[in-house]
Amino acid sequence: MKRSLGAKCAERLKQRMMELSAADALSDMSHLPPARCHELSGDRAKQFSIDLEHPYRLIFIPLNDPMPLCKDGGIDREKITEIQIIGIWDTH
Repeated sequence: MKRSLGAKCAERLKQRMMELSAADALSDMSHLPPARCHELSGDRAKQFSIDLEHPYRLIFIPLNDPMPLCKDGGIDREKITEIQIIGIWDTH
């Protein structure tokens, strides 16, 4: 990780992986500053990102099937209990 991402980003990635592992649901991640866990839009709809070291973000998708939705059509983070990490990217 250090070789690919640098020391700071590798440490932040380890931290985020521990936080995700300890969370009961995705909604737990939004309470951890400054994770900025948020749903992406456009061609990355239904994907989420969490800040690592700027400009990199950990990108993942919910694995719940069917996808739990809120009444407004958004994804219900309180019911997301499994994810799949799909990459680390600069999304900007």
